[in-house]
Amino acid sequence: MQVTETLNQGLKRGYTITVTAAELDAKVTQKLTEAAPEVEMKGFRKGKVPMALLRKQFGSKILGEAMQETIDGAMQDHLSSSGDRPAMQPKVEMVDGEAWKEGQDFVVAVSYETLPAIPAVELSGISLERVSVKADDAAVTEALENLAKNAQNFEDRKKGSKAKDGDQVAIDFKGTVDGEAFEGGAAEDYPLVLGSNSFIPGFEAQLVGAKAGDEVSVNVTFPETYGAAHLAGKNAVFACTVKAVRAPKPAEIDDALAKRYGAEDLAALKLQIAARLEAEYKGAARALLKRALLDQLDVRVKFDLPQSLLDAEAAQIAHSLWHEEHPDDHGHHHEAIEPTDEHKKLAERRVRLGLLLAELGRNEKIEVTDAEMTQAVLAQAREYPGQERAFFEYVQKNPQMQQQLRAPIFEDKVIDFIVAGAKVSEKEISKDDLQKAIEALDEI
Repeated sequence: MQVTETLNQGLKRGYTITVTAAELDAKVTQKLTEAAPEVEMKGFRKGKVPMALLRKQFGSKILGEAMQETIDGAMQDHLSSSGDRPAMQPKVEMVDGEAWKEGQDFVVAVSYETLPAIPAVELSGISLERVSVKADDAAVTEALENLAKNAQNFEDRKKGSKAKDGDQVAIDFKGTVDGEAFEGGAAEDYPLVLGSNSFIPGFEAQLVGAKAGDEVSVNVTFPETYGAAHLAGKNAVFACTVKAVRAPKPAEIDDALAKRYGAEDLAALKLQIAARLEAEYKGAARALLKRALLDQLDVRVKFDLPQSLLDAEAAQIAHSLWHEEHPDDHGHHHEAIEPTDEHKKLAERRVRLGLLLAELGRNEKIEVTDAEMTQAVLAQAREYPGQERAFFEYVQKNPQMQQQLRAPIFEDKVIDFIVAGAKVSEKEISKDDLQKAIEALDEI
């Protein structure tokens, strides 16, 4: 076997690997010999099938396996001796392609970009500010008022009152498309909160101003992306009878409200709210600290970046931002999204910092423990109630999913390591100042 370098330019590497016909034949013979004791064939005792017959019966399959194993072994030996760490999966192609025939030497071309050597970065001079926010009485009261609003009841308005946005109307309705009723298009005494956007776009707005006893004909068009394909994009008419108009009434802030949210009494609920708010503030404060640290690291070290990683990251950023701007499009059948210069600039920062943090973690032997992974899987599984076991099995069989869960844990542990050695000052700020700082991050 011969490995010949064909490209060594920047981070790009290229090689040809030549395997002689004799080497390949020896590999096939070895694999057939190893398998022979277990082979059973009509007319022969187990393990006594002649080699020539084994070659005829299994030669083609074994040949393919031998070629793949030989190339994989050559690549492993090469990477081990060269110290290269491919940025992405190496591209491997047969040079002769379909022209190659059994009995000939075969040659494959291998190309990849190697991860760059990461220069040492001076961490001792990093200075950071960690902010903190206390959950004061005003913030707890505001949260309580929001809970009361969400737990609101509705009371009948005075007879003859017109329905307003935020009111609840009790309606009977029957929908038709082209004069024909359709399944699921009718209900009685349905409590609909106007402005909740829980019905087809445009439906609720046509009931604003209606009074109890009114008959209202509501004309709407089903969205093109509507779940029932036979109704998508169709015009519909709903004959509605308004039976009651009710005004919202926030729940009282008392022990009864607390019990509705699982607390023993109002005092206990306030303590729970304060703890939750401070946890939210702490998470936001950490985001500020992390951004400040990454900003400092970004200007402290520069090195060449693999173009393949930059292209993949820019494409991912462009794709994610497109879906943020088109929240109703959940598929991936849209046209290709070309990354902008802004996307490419952000990709460069992310790739550089990602490689730097990975190298720091590797040098410091920072690892994600089994317990930490279990906690991450448990947290993710809670988003699939009733399907937790299936999610666990999915993660166990999916290395890519495992890496998606492991990566943020690893990054946070590296961040914690750097922060532990940095000069960190403490500062208490208001909730409003924290909110402004977080909003400023989103604008960058």
